[in-house]
Amino acid sequence: MTNVTSICLDKNFSTTQLLTKEAPDVSGNIKEISSDTNKAFETVLFLPEGEGRQGEGGLRTEGYFKRSYNNRPLITVVTVVFNGEAYLEETIKSVIDQTYDNVEYIIIDGGSTDGTLEIIKKYESQIDYWVSEKDSGIYDAMNKGASLARGDYVAYLNADDWYDLSTIDDVVKAILGHRTVDFIYGNVAIVKDGVRIKTFYPKIKKFKTKMPFGHPSLFLKREVLLKLQFSYEYPVIADYDLIIKLIINKYTSVHVNKQLTHFRLDGVSSTTSLKQEHYRLYKNHFGSLHALVYLIIQSVKDIIKPIIKK
Repeated sequence: MTNVTSICLDKNFSTTQLLTKEAPDVSGNIKEISSDTNKAFETVLFLPEGEGRQGEGGLRTEGYFKRSYNNRPLITVVTVVFNGEAYLEETIKSVIDQTYDNVEYIIIDGGSTDGTLEIIKKYESQIDYWVSEKDSGIYDAMNKGASLARGDYVAYLNADDWYDLSTIDDVVKAILGHRTVDFIYGNVAIVKDGVRIKTFYPKIKKFKTKMPFGHPSLFLKREVLLKLQFSYEYPVIADYDLIIKLIINKYTSVHVNKQLTHFRLDGVSSTTSLKQEHYRLYKNHFGSLHALVYLIIQSVKDIIKPIIKK
C-alpha cells in the first residue's frame, strides 16, 4: 500500500482518529449476483437516492474516508434503525466510544418518523455515513450497509443493543492473532427491562437446531459478507441463515470468550409465521425430515408451556 497521511479530527472518539482525504477507488467493484437476493452487489461510497429520502450525511460527505493500516485493520459497524429513538443514542455512543481507534460507523435509517434523525444528526460528526430512506425490510437495509462498508470486517449492531467499550479491541486482537480468519464471534449479555438476565454462550455444534451464537457478536470478513449477502427469503431470520452458510461452507472462525455485546430482548415470540420461516430454512439447508422434526418439537412445546406455567 502507498503511504497515506492519517488525520485525527478528535482523539476522544474511535471513529475520528485515523481518517484520510484520499477516497478509496470503488469503480467497477461489482460482486457476483447472489442467488438469494437476485441482485448484483455493487460497493459504493454513497447510496444512490432511493424512495422517500430524508437526508444523508457524515464524515464521508465532508470528504473524510477510512482505510486499514498495519496492525490497525479497519472495522466497520453498521446499525440499521427505524423509529428507534428510545435506545439509539446508547447504541451510537457504545460504538464511537470504543477504545480501538480505527472504526467505521454506518447508520441506515428506514425513513423514521420519530426523533431518530435528530439523534443521528447530533452525532454525525462521529458517523462515517448515514442515510434515511425507505427500504424493503431489515435485510435490504443490512445489505445496503454491506455495500457501503470499507472495513476488513463488518459487524451489525442493532439500534437497541450496545457494545462493551473494549469489544472491538478484543476482536482485533483475535484478528491479528489469526490473520486469515473469516469470522469472529463472542458471548452476548441478554438484557430485559434494563436488567441482565443471562449470558448467551456460543454452541456451534447445535447450529442445526438453534442460533449457535448471538448474531450481534458476529464480525465477518467483508469479502465473505459481500459474497453471501442476507437472503430476502427469510424476513426475520436471514441472520441465522447467513450463520448456517458460514458453518456448512467451513469458513474459518475464532471464538472470543468474552462478553462482546448487550442484546435487548424485544419481545418477539414464537409466532406461526416465525415457525414457518424456520421450517423453510431447515428444509432448504437440512432436508424435509429435519424440518418436520422441528415442527413436531415446537408443537409439543406449545402444548407443554401453558401446563408448566399453571
